[in-house]
Amino acid sequence: MPTATWKPLLAEAVGTFTLIFIGAGSIIANEASRGASPLASALARGPASAGLLNIALAHGLAIAVMVSALGAISGGHFNPAVTCGFLASGRMKREQGLNYIGAQLLGATLGAVALRIGFPATSAAAVHLGTPALGAGVGFGVGVFLEAVGTFFLVLVVFGTAVHPQAPRIGGLAIGLTITMDILAFGPFTGAAVNPARAFGPALVSGAWAGHLVYWIGPIAGGGAAGWLYSAAYLDGAR
Repeated sequence: MPTATWKPLLAEAVGTFTLIFIGAGSIIANEASRGASPLASALARGPASAGLLNIALAHGLAIAVMVSALGAISGGHFNPAVTCGFLASGRMKREQGLNYIGAQLLGATLGAVALRIGFPATSAAAVHLGTPALGAGVGFGVGVFLEAVGTFFLVLVVFGTAVHPQAPRIGGLAIGLTITMDILAFGPFTGAAVNPARAFGPALVSGAWAGHLVYWIGPIAGGGAAGWLYSAAYLDGAR
């Protein structure tokens, strides 16, 4: 594989690994800090309110740091929905986009494996390795809607702070803060994954697939719409 190809793919895998290990790991840590609980599906109903801020910050900081560290190499997508935004806007070729998504899913899976190896088994099992799922009373359609809107915000910020030629050089911080605000706003209802890889890795390793399509349909729709809209409205077709 040419150097120009494998380096960004490695960056995408490492960045997504970090999101899972730190983000989902914070959910396991929150569960462990409370001890064993009858709320065995704490994440399945969204992050527990007592630890919501910690969980939101862990996800946001993980992405902020990795986008800042690796964005110059791969663009710092770490999210198939972001990649779909680039595909929808015509700013990435299909083959490259599929390679990015494959690397992201691999990184997410390895991150979940690392959680299973390194974190307390009881707490990890209680929250299904941090696998997001719909909260009580949240239907499939509402879940898709919330994930789509949250991902729309995220990809809009990616384009506005990291793609636009006149973007302020705060991409990592702004992108991380967007994830933080999404989790604070609707984390208890869907887990606010806004990222198919964030759902896929823990689900694959833990076997918790309930409502999994929500985390593909919503983010891809929202991310694709945001990428297309921003590019069409503000980038004037520039590549």
